[in-house]
Amino acid sequence: MELRARMVVEGFIAGMHKSPYHGFSVEFAEHRQYMPGDNIRDIDWKVYAKSDRYYIKQYEEETNLKAYMLLDCSASMKYSSGGAVKHDYAATLAAALSYMMLKQRDAVGLVTFDEAIRRYVPPRSKSGHLHVLLQEIANQKPSDKTDISSTLHEMAERIHRRGLIILFSDLLDDADKIISGLKHFRYRNHEIIVFHILDPRERDFAFPREAVFKDVETGEELTTLPWQIKKHYARLTQEFSDRIAAECRQSRIDYHLIDTSVPFDIALYAFLSKRERLY
Repeated sequence: MELRARMVVEGFIAGMHKSPYHGFSVEFAEHRQYMPGDNIRDIDWKVYAKSDRYYIKQYEEETNLKAYMLLDCSASMKYSSGGAVKHDYAATLAAALSYMMLKQRDAVGLVTFDEAIRRYVPPRSKSGHLHVLLQEIANQKPSDKTDISSTLHEMAERIHRRGLIILFSDLLDDADKIISGLKHFRYRNHEIIVFHILDPRERDFAFPREAVFKDVETGEELTTLPWQIKKHYARLTQEFSDRIAAECRQSRIDYHLIDTSVPFDIALYAFLSKRERLY
């Protein structure tokens, strides 16, 4: 998991340096761009070799930002139509963001949940904390039913100091309850990013023939011809995501609907944009 997280982040950073967004603030806290008058002995030549840009080593005090990763580990997250499993995608994204934030001296915590909180790792900013987080993420396997709102409400009550809440979930639960839980965080003055993670087939319902659909949390089965219900399914799922998105906008919550075929860069851009606005 640590190797995967590092590869995602370093690949993303390298891409940023080559893109029109190279001026965006993606450099880790221990570096800043070289300015005339800086001591050349402070230049990080390893960074120069990788990016062809001059950066100064910088040792800053720890920031006041505390981030909490809320990772959905319910049974619905183990679905895959052939590509990445939703849980694996969410776990890798959570690991990459943890890696990135700890490199920027942010404090990061982790909450894994299904119908209740499984594990809570309080936020820390020390470099050794990364191994703790990634080991915990790697050990989690999706199972049991979903109850997103109970976790949201419980954590909103437990976290007293203003922080950044990052939710990774397929949101396959009651919309009213999810919205209520998210608004509870906003009432407590927390900042929130929601990564709504779905499988591509959950979005386009492109199943070619008669199929049996099984609810992995209840065991209920339904045999149907997908083409007959595709249009109705698409309308309902679009209404669901549109409602969540609208409520998030109204409450100033960052909402991002992504599927497991989307590069991690999209989510990392969204995170960096949010972090820039917090400083």
